[in-house]
Amino acid sequence: MRNLGATMIQTPLETVAYVDPSEHLRPEPVFAAKPVGTFRDYSIDLNDPIKERVRKTYLDMHTNQTVDFVQAKVAHWTKFDKFKANIMTALDKLNALVDESDPDVNIPNIVHAFQTAERIRKEHPDDDWFHLTGLIHDLGKVMAFYDEPQWAVVGDTFPVGCQHAKSIVYRETSFHNNPDTFDNRYNTEYGIYEPHCGIANIMMSWGHDEYLYRVLKHNNCTLPEQALFMIRYHSFYPWHSGKDYMHLANKKDMEMLPWVLEFNKYDLYTKCTDVPDIEKLKPYYQSLIDKYIPGDLEW
Repeated sequence: MRNLGATMIQTPLETVAYVDPSEHLRPEPVFAAKPVGTFRDYSIDLNDPIKERVRKTYLDMHTNQTVDFVQAKVAHWTKFDKFKANIMTALDKLNALVDESDPDVNIPNIVHAFQTAERIRKEHPDDDWFHLTGLIHDLGKVMAFYDEPQWAVVGDTFPVGCQHAKSIVYRETSFHNNPDTFDNRYNTEYGIYEPHCGIANIMMSWGHDEYLYRVLKHNNCTLPEQALFMIRYHSFYPWHSGKDYMHLANKKDMEMLPWVLEFNKYDLYTKCTDVPDIEKLKPYYQSLIDKYIPGDLEW
């Protein structure tokens, strides 16, 4: 795997450090009619409403995502008593959601779901489970319709309970009001964790990845292990692209890492304004839902 460093972007207002995964993940010089170098642009421009929306979302996230906060959210959401719905019904909810952490697109999340799935289907035609994984990977964002602020739903994830890594988006400017930053239990390299304890044994910032993973496990979905791992960690950019937190990963995590990187190629570079014919595609994806995640689920 190519080791990716942090890129520095100089704007008229501020210099921002962020991880650019495009060196590793880019499939071609131009993807979805957009140069790959323009994806995940987290530069600060106070006059750009989308960039300001993104910056403020991450500021709120990095201020509030603490060990105590995550533990409370896990307890709240893993009662699975919020609503019952099948996958397609839940997916239709995303037609009303625009991800406030996304600097690349400003369109409903359901479009991104079908864009991702269709690109995977084209390049992995025999792996129907992979097609379905692409379709549902952001489905945990339905939390936003049940009184959860977007900073606790969307965006890149990171571990709580240990030092905040350098490759986290806006790392140098966004954690100064997070109490865990100054708590000696949580601000060292290992924090509350043991070396190579495994990512599954780490508390991640609360968001749609962890929530959907837990929903699928609770409802006995039959997607393969690599699909569940991709869903759970596709937003963990500081690890899979920044190469931070390797001191906490174990052998199993490293075996799964190529799958996460393969998935993120489609998750990231399919974002564009070209809208697929969703209604035409639904019967195919419904057949996959019936195969792997049938019926009404407890959310």
